[in-house]
Amino acid sequence: MIAQSKDMVNAMEKVKVKPNTMMAPLPSVMVSCGDIEHSNIITVAWTGVVNSDPPYVYISVRPSRFSHDIIEKSGEFVINLVPKRLSSAMDWAGCTTGAKADKFEKLKLTKLAGDQVSAPLIAECPVNFECKVLQTVKLPSHDMFIAEIVALHVDENLVNEKGRIDLAKAELVSLIHGEYYSMTKYAGKMGFSVRKKK
Repeated sequence: MIAQSKDMVNAMEKVKVKPNTMMAPLPSVMVSCGDIEHSNIITVAWTGVVNSDPPYVYISVRPSRFSHDIIEKSGEFVINLVPKRLSSAMDWAGCTTGAKADKFEKLKLTKLAGDQVSAPLIAECPVNFECKVLQTVKLPSHDMFIAEIVALHVDENLVNEKGRIDLAKAELVSLIHGEYYSMTKYAGKMGFSVRKKK
């Protein structure tokens, strides 16, 4: 256990606030759904990994959102990770309903056909997860779609000669309490605190 000084502990005074969803940072992604001809994009921050083998993820979507019924009926979607350069497009996609606008056309984004799902990939996004819904959990404000990743696509410029994927190069966007940030500053490799020094 890492020791802390009395001064450090005393400096950590807390203020009690009303319980809320201020978890941060959150991945901010564009989720594409539908098919190549009739598709939509929804911006989602409530997403993450729920199982490693096989790889399962989730997205939570309000039933009132236009994309909700598309995902519920098709049982498919694509999670597209968003680089900083597309933050404006991502924000617009989240503030505009697909019932009134063709978001791919309006944002000049390119549809790519998936390998395993009908929903299109967003070509301009550096990483695309093709997902098939396994279970829908009905919650008070949102429905949580738990899905298996059935195919994964990564821009080739993020893969080095050894096959390692370097996502820091993608300058992916995260959400911190309603504000977008590009999270690229290196803070250490997993396990660095317990690794023996050479």
